[in-house]
Amino acid sequence: MDSTPANEILRDLPPFFRIYKNGRIEKMAEFTYTPPSSDPQTGVQSKDILIPPENSVSIRLFLPKTTTPDEKLPIIIYIHGGAFVIESAFSPLYHPYVNCLAAEAKAIVVSVEYRLAPENPIPACYEDSWQAFQWVLSHASSKHGPEPWINNNADFGSIFVMGDSAGANIAHEVMVRTSERIGLKEDVKIVGMILVHPFFGDGKPDELWSCIAPAGSGCDDPWLNPMAHPDLLSRLVCTRVLVLTAEKDFLRERSLLYYDALKKSGWNGELEIMETEGEEHCFHLNNPSCENAKILMKRVVSFINRDHHRGSML
Repeated sequence: MDSTPANEILRDLPPFFRIYKNGRIEKMAEFTYTPPSSDPQTGVQSKDILIPPENSVSIRLFLPKTTTPDEKLPIIIYIHGGAFVIESAFSPLYHPYVNCLAAEAKAIVVSVEYRLAPENPIPACYEDSWQAFQWVLSHASSKHGPEPWINNNADFGSIFVMGDSAGANIAHEVMVRTSERIGLKEDVKIVGMILVHPFFGDGKPDELWSCIAPAGSGCDDPWLNPMAHPDLLSRLVCTRVLVLTAEKDFLRERSLLYYDALKKSGWNGELEIMETEGEEHCFHLNNPSCENAKILMKRVVSFINRDHHRGSML
C-alpha cells in the first residue's frame, strides 16, 4: 500500500502542472469544451471525428461554404499550441480561430486533438498528429475514404501543415516524417508549412522538456532543436515554408534561428518570414480582432491561396 502523502509534490511546473509523489498530476489550466457548429456568420460547418483503428486520436473538421457541392479546396492540417501540456482543438481559444481560418482561406481544416503531456509523454503528440495526417492522405490513396467532406471537396494537390507554438514544433515533426516515410507522391502534393511563433526550445536545459519528453536527448534533440540537424531540414518535402514571429515573442530568437538554419541547409523550397512589430507570443489568438491579427491572417491566407486552382489533380 502506497503511504506517500497525497499532497507531497514531486515536480512543480507553473503555470502548467504539478506532479505529486504518489503519481497524481494536477493541471493548472483547464478548458471549456466548445461544441462543433454550423456558423451562421461565416458559413463554416464543423464536426468531430474519431479516427480508427486505435480511436485514440480525434479531429475537428471544418468545411467552409462552397460554391458547388464538389468544389475542390485546399487542405490545412492545423495543430494547436499549449506547451504540449494544455489546450485543445475543442477549446474556446482554438475553435473560433480555426473556424475563421477555414472561412478566410476557404479551405478544409483538420484541427488535431492530440494527447497531452505529462500524462502522455512525448512522442505521443507526434504520433497522434502523424496518425491524423495519414488519415487525411488515405482519402487520396483509396479514392473513397471514410469522410465525405474530404472525398467531395479536398484538393490533394494543395495540402498545408500549420501550427502555433508547440503546435508549430509538432507541425515540423509531421513534415519531417512525411519527408522520410512518404516523400513525393503522384496523388498528393504537400505544398507548404506554416509555423506561427514556433517553439524550438531556448538552447539551454529545460525542466519542462525533460519532464514531458523522457525519451528525448536534451538540448540538441531533433524534436526540440531541429536547427542542429540540417540534414533533416534539407530533406523537407514541402515546396514552401512561412515562419511567423513577433517582436516581443519570447521565442523570437529561436524562430529566426530556425529560419536561418533552413535557409542554409540546402533545402530548395521557397522560404518566407514575417515579424509583427510590438506584439507578443500568440497575440493573434488572445486578441483576434486587433489590426495586427487581421494582418497576420491575411498573410497566412495569401500564402495558402497563392497558387491554388479550383480543380483536383486526381
